[in-house]
Amino acid sequence: MKFLRSVVDEMKNVTWPTKAQLRKDTLVVIETSLIFAAMFFVMDTVIKSVFGWILK
Repeated sequence: MKFLRSVVDEMKNVTWPTKAQLRKDTLVVIETSLIFAAMFFVMDTVIKSVFGWILK
């Protein structure tokens, strides 16, 4: 029981993000994911084209 009581006490000390901060952080994660996805797509396409040209 001491463990559960200490967990409850710690959860009271947690600073939860506001809705605005949560929305902002979520958008940053989505934008970063899209940027990396586009970057990997371009790199994959270029590498595939180069190898296709070399092996042709």
